[in-house]
Amino acid sequence: MTTFAIIGAGPGLGQAAARRFGREGFSVALISRSQDNVDALAKELADEGITARGYAANARDPQALGAALDAAANDLDPIEVLQYSPKPAKEFMKPELETTAEDLVGPIEQSVYGPVTAVQHVLPGLRELGRGTILFINGGSAVTPSGGVAGTSVAFAAESAYGQMLHDALTGEGIHVGQLIIPRGIGGGDADHEPDALAERIWELHQNRGQFRVFVGE
Repeated sequence: MTTFAIIGAGPGLGQAAARRFGREGFSVALISRSQDNVDALAKELADEGITARGYAANARDPQALGAALDAAANDLDPIEVLQYSPKPAKEFMKPELETTAEDLVGPIEQSVYGPVTAVQHVLPGLRELGRGTILFINGGSAVTPSGGVAGTSVAFAAESAYGQMLHDALTGEGIHVGQLIIPRGIGGGDADHEPDALAERIWELHQNRGQFRVFVGE
């Protein structure tokens, strides 16, 4: 058995993805800022027969994030799949002409420093396993910048570039790096944008191990 670790665990898409991988026999490590939040999510999964534990860490805090991932690998089984999908803060979404250099600190910490920290902590274990999957979940601004959400547009673009480089560098080692782009956000009445449908797409990215970027709705 191996572990599915999700950074940015929440009751919507995060829990749906955790449940989907848990059904396939994965242990689940849930990471978010609130211990109460991840404990409640872990209990819900445990009640369904899924091995799960919660760890509190802010994706913008490299030391805490690394410690959470290390603890998950020690407490559960080796991490085979990492999903990076913390929700952007509202303050990341200012119009471009109102966005200062200081306003970009938070988005860059979350969408660049966070992914790099996470990957560096799980990569040795993936190499030891000889396989694995790293998944980045982003909104449409990752590929089509939107002036109304300048911080997220800038930071998601950098995260996308990092993910693409990882994909190219690690394919030969049996480690797949993929990105799921969710235009228009989660839910909203579109069946393919609902959490369970998105979780299925995430599972398919792990299973199919093809190209780097996949769009919901295609």
